[in-house]
Amino acid sequence: MPLYIYPLTRNTWKPLYDAIAAHPSTEFLVIVNPNSGPGDGPLPGHDYVREVPRLNAFPNVRTVGYVAIDYCRKPLLETCKEIGVYAGWYRDYRDRVTGLYVEGIYMDETPNHADVTQGEYLARLRQHVKEEAEGLRGERLVIQNPGTPTEYTITSPKLLSEFGNPDLVCVSEVPYSQFLSDEVQTRLATFPLPYDCNMFQISAIPHHEMAKAAADLCKRGRYVFATDLTHDFYESFGESWMVFVGALATVATAGNMNDASGMGDARQVVRFDNGLLLGRVFWRLFGRFRKADK
Repeated sequence: MPLYIYPLTRNTWKPLYDAIAAHPSTEFLVIVNPNSGPGDGPLPGHDYVREVPRLNAFPNVRTVGYVAIDYCRKPLLETCKEIGVYAGWYRDYRDRVTGLYVEGIYMDETPNHADVTQGEYLARLRQHVKEEAEGLRGERLVIQNPGTPTEYTITSPKLLSEFGNPDLVCVSEVPYSQFLSDEVQTRLATFPLPYDCNMFQISAIPHHEMAKAAADLCKRGRYVFATDLTHDFYESFGESWMVFVGALATVATAGNMNDASGMGDARQVVRFDNGLLLGRVFWRLFGRFRKADK
């Protein structure tokens, strides 16, 4: 869930820890973002050094590191350097800090239109994450966030070959009313992705509609974030937090009992950033609607 809460104390993220412990069948994807990326030093602030290992101690949690690539305008070497900092947490400090690592990279501000040069950039980043960044652990997930469907022109052998073949794509990052609009639904139908590639991050869901909305989103994508908050929702878990968690846990249980249901696994997306430094970024992404053309 996109909450930009700096972990000032061991209790700051307690609602998340409680939810993770209470729902062991629900997989949580936590996007770690200390300072608009990994920060300037080889390690994040001491609060992140304390809390990230706590997250990684849960078997149903995967952490990934945040980088913003400015729609492929950020120099490739600079982006690779940021990825290298995340990789260095484990590579260089594993003997001193147990559990400080990430298992992939979440790339924000990615393009949604097919372009040869941008495609080469994204493919190079995937190669760096998957093969070269020693210290990234696990599956080394490559996640892209254009905030809108990728307008691919090649349908085989892989829909996302023009975008560097990411593992996951956030295909909708908008308020709920906009998500339900004909425009957004038409774009999602025109450029569909396989269930396992889809990620949704939806805000401003009315509290009384949260359970149904979250369950419906789970049927459409591998990872889901939903909140009732309409602004400043990086500062709070929101009143609907436990309703959201419970809805996803219910779908996860149903999916595990009957994989033929078509619902798949329910998973949650959690983004934790430095709220003091990243509030503007968060507001730009959620408070001001992302344009379709990038």
